[in-house]
Amino acid sequence: PLAEIMRYGTDLRSMTQGRGIYTIEFDHYDPVPSNMMDDVIAHSRQEMAEED
Repeated sequence: PLAEIMRYGTDLRSMTQGRGIYTIEFDHYDPVPSNMMDDVIAHSRQEMAEED
């Protein structure tokens, strides 16, 4: 998931003494797992309400 990738750069630099680099490339979408679906929907609704 993208949320995990965001901290990967920091972890990689820590493991490689600042020399490691990486790139990401979009491949595909996957369905949201059912155990995460309610949280995603609630977060989306909250953001939409804040925009109004």
